[in-house]
Amino acid sequence: MHDTDDAPGKSHVHRHPHPPEDPSGRPRIGFVGAGRVGTLLGRAFSQAGWPVTGVVGRRPERLDDFRRLVPTARAFVRPTDLLDEVELIFLTVPDDFVGEVAQAIRLYGGQAIVHTSGALAASVLDPARAAGTQAGSFHPLIAVADPDRALADLRGATVALEGDEALMPLLGELAEAIGAQPVVLPPGGKPAYHAAAMLAAGGFIGLLDGIAEVARGAGLDEPGALAVYGSLVRQSLANAESLGIREALTGPFVRGDVGTITSHLDALRRGAPGALPLYRAVAGRELALAEARGALSNEAAARIRAILDER
Repeated sequence: MHDTDDAPGKSHVHRHPHPPEDPSGRPRIGFVGAGRVGTLLGRAFSQAGWPVTGVVGRRPERLDDFRRLVPTARAFVRPTDLLDEVELIFLTVPDDFVGEVAQAIRLYGGQAIVHTSGALAASVLDPARAAGTQAGSFHPLIAVADPDRALADLRGATVALEGDEALMPLLGELAEAIGAQPVVLPPGGKPAYHAAAMLAAGGFIGLLDGIAEVARGAGLDEPGALAVYGSLVRQSLANAESLGIREALTGPFVRGDVGTITSHLDALRRGAPGALPLYRAVAGRELALAEARGALSNEAAARIRAILDER
């Protein structure tokens, strides 16, 4: 890490007083936040051979879990106590508290600070910076629900990186060390990245909920709907990955099957009215894809659009 002067009003270097660097040559890592994400990354980094030496948390039981899984980490009460022990600080706190924590600490020259929010830019960390420090974000694109499954899911997952250009190689090396694929986002790219992530995660679950609602009209409960349509979802994803999204589209919108689409809408009005707006929204995207592919005549596309627009 090298000196940089992009923290306004903080022109002098606040030197780091701790002992020489770790024997591995890698920066010592500390975590502010011992929740699911912090514990997951602390565990992953440690298993990959990176020195995780400190953690700060408000809940004793979470600190105990972190230290049980990452025994090299010492527990500290305040974020400022952690600064003398590490070179790389990860803020793994809820998004609403990232700026608050950044306001409460000030880095030493040669240190870097990183948050794990998918929505916030690295600039939210500016209050913690002094000359000679760096800031970035490191967001693993996985669902952290079950700790052991999430640890396995890191392998092959995407980690979105953003922040100071000079910090990106180190964060990329760290992502690759845990088996993930680093992707550097452009400045200002975080909101669009996170919106797409929401559609891929929570949005997909919302779609599954709509599928389950519609499937009840066919006599299927939720497990039955997942069993019947889950394999179709996986096939569609595989086709999109191999053929591209546009070419992977199948179904009545590609065929211009007005009668089938009309029967779908009638069935939803009778048995699953809550899913009707979702069907129309998705159908609009399918129709646009079919038109772009040249699969529909202008007349057929107009007839389908008129049906979808009916109240």
